[in-house]
Amino acid sequence: MISERISRKSFQWVHQGNLVYNTCWEDPRLDRRALEIGPEDEILVITSAGCNALDYLLDEPRRVHAVDMNPKQNALLELKLSAIRNLDYEAFFDLFGRGQSPDWESLYSQNLRNDLSLTARKYWDRHGKFFSCEGKRSSFYFRGSSGLFAWFVNCYIDRVAKIRNDINSLLAARDVTEQNSIYQSRQLNDLLWTRMIKWSMRRDLTLSMLGVPRPQRTQIDQCYPGGIVQFVIDRIETVFTSRSLQDNYFWRVYLTGSYEPDCCPEYLKPENFERLKAGLIDRVTVNTNTVEGFLKQHSGTISRYVLLDHMDWMAGAQPQMLQSEWQAILDRAAEQTRIIWRSAGMEVDFIDPLKVQSAGREREVGELLNYKSHLASELHEQDRVNTYGSFYIADLLV
Repeated sequence: MISERISRKSFQWVHQGNLVYNTCWEDPRLDRRALEIGPEDEILVITSAGCNALDYLLDEPRRVHAVDMNPKQNALLELKLSAIRNLDYEAFFDLFGRGQSPDWESLYSQNLRNDLSLTARKYWDRHGKFFSCEGKRSSFYFRGSSGLFAWFVNCYIDRVAKIRNDINSLLAARDVTEQNSIYQSRQLNDLLWTRMIKWSMRRDLTLSMLGVPRPQRTQIDQCYPGGIVQFVIDRIETVFTSRSLQDNYFWRVYLTGSYEPDCCPEYLKPENFERLKAGLIDRVTVNTNTVEGFLKQHSGTISRYVLLDHMDWMAGAQPQMLQSEWQAILDRAAEQTRIIWRSAGMEVDFIDPLKVQSAGREREVGELLNYKSHLASELHEQDRVNTYGSFYIADLLV
């Protein structure tokens, strides 16, 4: 269909030409509980913004392999690694906590640039303005395609809905009861979700900026009453009224453009910064490749896989590649391998039927997975981000 081709081109344009994610939107506190990381584990994680790769290092695995097809996402992780190695904590927090630094140019040229790969260096030579204190979008967290959308949202909050004081009150609330009272008494649901906003949430370009391809939207439209717009409305209302915002750094940075020292990712806390700097970051590798491509080149085994939600897109657009990816996962799996992934859909039905070769014969992937459904459901209900329809944890039977 023409609409699907346009949607696919829109998504490819956004993702191939831009830094899409300036922060990770998967809750690593849940991931670390799900993965049960040990000292012998080698982890493969899709890089995204690199936040969670750094978070997993705090459990001291043998190695973390960050893999992403988008070299700009890997350039961001490289910049974080260079900053941890070469800056003190205050300068590091300016960049990745506050999202800006008046000293960016000198920090970059004198401390960071020489520690980057050629690809990353070329990217940050051109995009250092992302950390500038000047201009309308004076925060790194309002940069990139998802950051641009966050900036639009904040402009809407400030200039159209004029509810900045209400948002600040929500973020400062002492508990969920107070959050719910503020949200309901000030009728924030009606003020946030105007007809214009609902219209924009149905546009493919808007969803592409948020990293949502057409297959994910289709999943939600087909299985959620009211489709993707109602799904987003319900998810955000749950965050504001039923999940504590005291440590919800995901939504704080999205709604303000910066973290706070007491509400930020673990890698941004001073004690963890020092642990990473002391040598833990030497355990991470950065790889621009597909998951399958990396696994075929990798000579060792992987015991923990963090696949995010990319299989939603592959199932609709490239099912054969999804099948060969699972074959590569199986071929490189260590003993006692655990895999986690997320989906926009409320239930995933496209993984178990995939055919792979195991022990000399063809089998379905579902035969080789021991799902930890109870644990996954329990953790999913605690997700601070709350933007995914479902969460999966499975041990691979090899």
